[in-house]
Amino acid sequence: MEKANELKLKPLGIDTHHEHTIYMRDDCPVCISEGFNALTRLRVSYGSKTIIASLNVLVNDFLLASDEISLSENAIKVLGVKKGDLLTLSHIEPIDSMSAVRAKIYGQKLLANHFQEIVEDIVAGNYANVELAAFITACAGNNMTVNEIIYLSKAMITTGQKLNWPQKQVFDKHCVGGLPGNRTTPIVVAIVAAYGLTIPKTSSRAITSPAGTADTMESITIVNLSLSKIKEVVGQENGCIAWGGSVQLSPADDKLIRVEKALDIDSDGQLIASILSKKIAAGSTHVVIDIPVGSTAKVRTKQAAEELKRRMSLVADGLGLKIKVVITDGSQPVGRGIGPALEARDLLAVLKDAPHAPSDLKERSLHLAGELLELSEEVNAGSGYFKAREILESGAAYKKFVGICLAQGGFSEPSIGSFKQEIKADKSGIVTKIDNRRLAKIAKLAGAPENKGAGIDFFAPIGTDVKVGQILYAIHAESTGALEYALGYLDSQENILTIK
Repeated sequence: MEKANELKLKPLGIDTHHEHTIYMRDDCPVCISEGFNALTRLRVSYGSKTIIASLNVLVNDFLLASDEISLSENAIKVLGVKKGDLLTLSHIEPIDSMSAVRAKIYGQKLLANHFQEIVEDIVAGNYANVELAAFITACAGNNMTVNEIIYLSKAMITTGQKLNWPQKQVFDKHCVGGLPGNRTTPIVVAIVAAYGLTIPKTSSRAITSPAGTADTMESITIVNLSLSKIKEVVGQENGCIAWGGSVQLSPADDKLIRVEKALDIDSDGQLIASILSKKIAAGSTHVVIDIPVGSTAKVRTKQAAEELKRRMSLVADGLGLKIKVVITDGSQPVGRGIGPALEARDLLAVLKDAPHAPSDLKERSLHLAGELLELSEEVNAGSGYFKAREILESGAAYKKFVGICLAQGGFSEPSIGSFKQEIKADKSGIVTKIDNRRLAKIAKLAGAPENKGAGIDFFAPIGTDVKVGQILYAIHAESTGALEYALGYLDSQENILTIK
């Protein structure tokens, strides 16, 4: 016998990505008796499983009967339900931690227990996107103290899973991002693992860029690994390159990242907490952080980079993590490719030490790998770069990279989108400046990172002497519609490349 607040599930095949959504008719008895209104946040239960979801109300009788309910595809997956199952609906209790969010909005400093409560509610799915956006915005800019960042980092670690390793030293490398094509991580992992150090790399997907490390690696191998699989791969090859979101390391961060991506916000405090919480959750003890600096990079000035370095170092000390922060040039893209498959092509060329491999990507990777080798104190200060170069040019790094990929589930060459438009210079001169952000936006409008083969092949770094009609870059897409979309944006822009 059905309870008064139970409805039968009828899947409608609606994808709302990670936002859980409920669909009910306006004349549904449960909707009427419980006083549910459109956009109300409700608790949906099936057995011992529950989710929080937003209600959409249908004003017709074509899709659902009055005793039926539908859920978005991801909500169905999380609950593990099928057509005809009876779901229980109820109001959700007030979210107490929102009072701390409101306090932060008005400039108050929060304590460790406040961040713990907020993060627990985020992980439990109690926050809607609008509430997540409020928390992100309240913490943006310089609105978090060092202690608050430490509190947030600890809360993000304790609410997820944590990897533990038998080795005393576990290494990692991270770039704060904002620089198209800067795909040094897989190269660094291969070099460091080939040397014999343990480097279980868990990476994020893109937030505001055309590709994250996980997106790029996914065009070569499998990155959605379980904790047990990560341990197996690392035990076999000394390293891995997996997507952190698949193993619930600092799960609150992945929820925050999705909203940060929509808002195009990546604040320093949450950036530091995001990076360091995931490093510690992955079991890392020694980490090199790359901060590219440029007028159109994520970090715009040397002064801002130094302040980020200072705050990150203080937070790392508070968390017991040994880090080395390296400030690098962020004035232009690294390598040629911008987008998952194009960046994968470049990193494979570097690992193979091919004659056509991008020299800037190779040199940045060797520099960062050298810093990690020296951080281990097994390699003398000043000789890390040369040891890294020896490992790369001997072929050991490529062999190790292929071994890691095969251990993760396979190795394949990346496939680049076949729809292509070359962009040519309309005047002669020297390339003096590149707008990284707008160049990255073109790659995203072409379909990256969702479409792995989409992006930009870039041929005109700063200092290039170009002639009229010379190809500056080529836009790749996996459909004509996506290519036209990117070109439509490009037609409205000027001086993405400054030629004088």
